[in-house]
Amino acid sequence: MNNFFVDFHCHPSIKPYGKSFSTDNPGTNDANRKRRSSIWFYDSPDLFERGLQLATGINKFTQADCTTLAYGNVRVVCASLYPIERGFFGNELGDGMLSDLAGAFVTGVGQERVDYIQEIKDYFEDLVGEYDFYLQLNGVPVKTDGGTFHYLLVSGFEDIEAYTQANPNDNNVIFIILTIEGLHTLLNNFGGKPNEQTILSNLRQVKKWEHPPFFVTFAHHFYNHLCGHAKSLSGLVGNTTDQSLGLGEPFTALGKKVVKELLSNSNGKRMLIDIKHMSAVARKEYMALLNEEYAQENIPIIVSHGAANGLRSMDEPVTDIKETAHKLLAEDINFYDNEIVAIARSQGIFALQLDERRIASNATLKHIRHSLFMNKIRHYRSELMWNQIQHIVELLNSHDLFAWDCIAIGSDFDGVINPLNGFLTQETIPSLQEYVERHAYNYMQGRGKQVLKSFNQIDADEIVSRVFRMNGWEFIRKHFK
Repeated sequence: MNNFFVDFHCHPSIKPYGKSFSTDNPGTNDANRKRRSSIWFYDSPDLFERGLQLATGINKFTQADCTTLAYGNVRVVCASLYPIERGFFGNELGDGMLSDLAGAFVTGVGQERVDYIQEIKDYFEDLVGEYDFYLQLNGVPVKTDGGTFHYLLVSGFEDIEAYTQANPNDNNVIFIILTIEGLHTLLNNFGGKPNEQTILSNLRQVKKWEHPPFFVTFAHHFYNHLCGHAKSLSGLVGNTTDQSLGLGEPFTALGKKVVKELLSNSNGKRMLIDIKHMSAVARKEYMALLNEEYAQENIPIIVSHGAANGLRSMDEPVTDIKETAHKLLAEDINFYDNEIVAIARSQGIFALQLDERRIASNATLKHIRHSLFMNKIRHYRSELMWNQIQHIVELLNSHDLFAWDCIAIGSDFDGVINPLNGFLTQETIPSLQEYVERHAYNYMQGRGKQVLKSFNQIDADEIVSRVFRMNGWEFIRKHFK
């Protein structure tokens, strides 16, 4: 694999799995890549869809299907299993057809999938169904316009290593590492009291899968009875959904038991915990737990698709890095400076999401320069991502830490995101790297020379190699056992 990219969080299956509910065989991953129920279905944005996305933030096209991954040379992905939460579809538009169509339009999963979600009681059954969706075409070659590709589900870094050693000339493979987003997935009685025995039993079953998840994003958009979540929805979706139940709450007693089951090595492989979407209070509790009960085990802290908020801490919401902090979104769905330092010290990973609404403040977006020329659009929009990188680097540098080894990419493509204009799908990741490298070069020739300690003075090409590839690869090599 040459100059490949690593993505710590995306959703290759969410749209095709959803579209399969519109066929005679729901849950079937079609081997015909021209059908929308195939994980290989390629639907690049046309002019109308680009305009719709720009005007509304709605992505009707696919962003992370396997063909797009192949074209973008994104060869290692953490693919998130995500049974869509019912909270999206019982919203302020009502429970009727208008609500259904709005939900289907925003998520791109189709009306039949929405109907299924509106009636769902057993999230775990849906989780198992999406897992099986990946199993069906595991290793199956698929012919695309760019060549014949295949994906492989892997259970540890040793699987990647063994395959690449045995097939050194295979540049047409995508390694898929499964993860889970939201532990509502363990619930099988939506609307009822959570059953501890069932939840723990479901978790143990997942740990016994042939390809168990590398990590789990513990919380998500709506309350899961395990821990509180941060407010995460905005725009059309945010205005029509209610996230208030559990918002900002700490861990429950059951949630703490689930944490210990996840981190245990006695019931299968340890599954690491991604703190994205947790409430700030719950994140603080989790980090304290690691320090108090797992201090000798070197458990890394993961943010699979996040952004810095520019503030010192939850308890002291002031800015220290004046150059960058005002450019960032100061909300607690994003991460405080003290949390980012803790992630770096744990040898964890902080993967940056590619959602304009998360990585930049409203004022920054309002004043961003515009152009009709794609090269200028990409230059201006890639700077939003560079602002995040610069903030994290100057923060870690101020704590005498090497600043370049914990930042990665977690795009969240095909999640409910508003991607950077000019970089709408995985196919544009190589271009994003090129434009970020320009910002990195300018920074290292200017401000970086003045503010960074000597051990953080590295070349621009090494910066983007680390962020887009090597940091993620090394983290997987070290921790995905």
